Amino acid sequence: MKMYAGHLIVITLLVAAPSLAQEIVPAREYQACMKLARDNPEQGFGRATSWLGLGGGDAAHHCQAVALVGLGQHSEGARRFEELAQGVRARPSFRAELFAQAAQAWLLAGQPARAEGVLNSALGLDPENPELFVDRAQAAAAMGAWKRAEEDLGAALNMDPELVDALVFRAAARRHLGDMKNAEADAEAALKRDPGSIEAHLENGILHRHAGRKSAARVSWLMVIQHAPRTPAARAARDYLQQMDDPERQKSKSE
Repeated sequence: MKMYAGHLIVITLLVAAPSLAQEIVPAREYQACMKLARDNPEQGFGRATSWLGLGGGDAAHHCQAVALVGLGQHSEGARRFEELAQGVRARPSFRAELFAQAAQAWLLAGQPARAEGVLNSALGLDPENPELFVDRAQAAAAMGAWKRAEEDLGAALNMDPELVDALVFRAAARRHLGDMKNAEADAEAALKRDPGSIEAHLENGILHRHAGRKSAARVSWLMVIQHAPRTPAARAARDYLQQMDDPERQKSKSE
């Protein structure tokens, strides 16, 4: 799920909010505000608020929402994304993207059911967007609804069979459902499409471990650590290796 869209959001918001103060170059101000909102959310929120007072309109509201999420105020950011999606005068696909951003913020706030509801609205606006099905699968997975996640991922892959992330995610969903044969098929298909996919190697290692193929699991996880050492995937790979190599120690740590 993309937290920040690119030129599409810039152009649409500026069309939707044309009454900006003349002394501000709108596209330049929007880009600067969004960069600051991502890099320094506190300053970004202040800049967006000042711009709003000068007629920044929907573009400034969007920058505020991004800054709020960066500040850890996920629920408030999500609420503002929703309000913007409901009120902005823009084409449906763009409003759906704003709803998707709201959903990401609701997930960060630990409210996956709210995220799922928002994504239902997004799909009502843009039903042919496979990324929205992947996003809704993320919300379902956060609630442990792995069957719903699998179905949404299948819908996404029917639209775009080349979505490697969706293949990896569906492999995980099928693993949770106990469908190991199809889970392994998805992981293998993901690696065939993108041999460098760190997430695919991580999931492939998990599947090898479940099948008792410890050596193969080790190879997969070491590849993750070697090629992406500072990523969450690498941290997970290290944890899996520790669990496999010293299960008793891991058990004592969890007790």
